[in-house]
Amino acid sequence: MNSQYPSALLENAVNEFANLPGIGRKSALRLVLYLLRQDEEKVANFAGTILKLKREIKYCFVCHNISDTEICNICADKSRDNSLICVVENVKEVMAIEKTVQFGGLYHVLGGIISPIDGIGPSDLEIASLEERVKAGGIREVILALSATMEGDTTNFYIYRKLQSYGVKVSIIARGVSVGDEIEYADEVTLGRSILNRTPFDESYKLLPK
Repeated sequence: MNSQYPSALLENAVNEFANLPGIGRKSALRLVLYLLRQDEEKVANFAGTILKLKREIKYCFVCHNISDTEICNICADKSRDNSLICVVENVKEVMAIEKTVQFGGLYHVLGGIISPIDGIGPSDLEIASLEERVKAGGIREVILALSATMEGDTTNFYIYRKLQSYGVKVSIIARGVSVGDEIEYADEVTLGRSILNRTPFDESYKLLPK
């Protein structure tokens, strides 16, 4: 079968870009043609930055946020309330909540949510390390700030059950974030209010899947 591309090198590059989330083949072709128009030094810098990111990026030893050092800037900030932990799915949610300037505690990045259909169980996430942080003491409240989806609610309930025996307050962000919405797409005002108007988890857990 004849290829629609005049060059196998071009086609291979387009295929790689098209593997990125949210990038279709037309967008991939546009990006590749853009890079071809740039001088070699600029393309080398681009490729080098991606390789450096992959090779040198670290994950915070405490919260698993992306960092340049063993402990991220948020965990290292002595002005933050280290008795308050906000549990999020991914690094994108940390960035979204930080933009609201409404939260002064620390974070815990799970690295995903429980999703049996995708083969993701509790052991695939950073839930055990969250339990260890609470078990070590000094934590007065854990805020569950996961997406308002069935998978998010399932994960919320699982974490709530794991932390019940430690006597720590477990709360959930207010549902100003609509059911079915993902945290990263909520506007800053809505997300900020959801954090401030959080409610005790045990008042709403009966509505969640068990």
